[in-house]
Amino acid sequence: MTQTYHSPVLLSECVEALSIRPDGTYVDLTFGGGGHSRAILEKLGASGRLFAFDQDADAQQNAIDDPRFTLIASNFKHLKAQLRFFGCTSVNGVLADFGVSSHQFDTAKRGFSTRFDAPLDMRMSAQMKTTAADVVNTYSVDALAQLFRKYADLKNAFSIAKAIEKRRQLGPIVTTFELLEAVESVLYVPKRNQQNAQVFQAIRIEVNQELEAIEQMLVQLIDVVEEGGRIALMSYHSLEDRLVKNFIRASRVDGQIEKDFYGNPKLFFKKLGQPIEASEEELRLNPRSRSAVLRVAERVKNLYKES
Repeated sequence: MTQTYHSPVLLSECVEALSIRPDGTYVDLTFGGGGHSRAILEKLGASGRLFAFDQDADAQQNAIDDPRFTLIASNFKHLKAQLRFFGCTSVNGVLADFGVSSHQFDTAKRGFSTRFDAPLDMRMSAQMKTTAADVVNTYSVDALAQLFRKYADLKNAFSIAKAIEKRRQLGPIVTTFELLEAVESVLYVPKRNQQNAQVFQAIRIEVNQELEAIEQMLVQLIDVVEEGGRIALMSYHSLEDRLVKNFIRASRVDGQIEKDFYGNPKLFFKKLGQPIEASEEELRLNPRSRSAVLRVAERVKNLYKES
């Protein structure tokens, strides 16, 4: 499965950003097909360690047979607790490649893609209870409109929600194509494909509570990453990127800098360089890297207070 599972995005850039120590301990928060993990292992020596997270059972089949490697079948929001379970209290670097893998998009039965007629699922883990069908069929018009505005920035969010409500009167919406048909009449024709993708994105984010998971993980990095360690975090849309950017700048996901008793800012990460995007060559080979933005930072004791 690994060969065609997912093409790792910005592979060399991610590995370089981590500045890997041969004896260091690292975390790949989004294992997927294992491309990034394998590249990290190539840089590690015999005493190095790599932990990887993935809640998707399909991805877990790609586990690497290497004594230095541990695959944790869990959502990365449990980063700190899971590392402690495996006897690890701090690491030298953390990598994350947010969003949906190529495998998830290309596996019809998962319901992530607008290209296939499939059950409305969209769960990244079969252990999760809420499916896309649950969201589409049980949320109120106002709740649907809110998530379409919040997670997809759709100007016609209310019209889309009303169209879904109207279709529900004929019976539950249970497949991807039924959902596409339900909203077709209220989408802007020149942007129909784009808006279909945005509708699916909003529902997927809601089903998997993706932004909440990222928020919970980010704040744990302060405790998990050692001083001098690196974080390399790759986003695919503005909602993810805003959280990452805020955290690197302010050590808080809301972007509000907290101060100590003496008025000193509590800042624990220093931005390294500018955001990195895919090269023309990578875009040609892997079009799905088009929207990727990689931000890199280094853990510091306190950016404004070294004592």
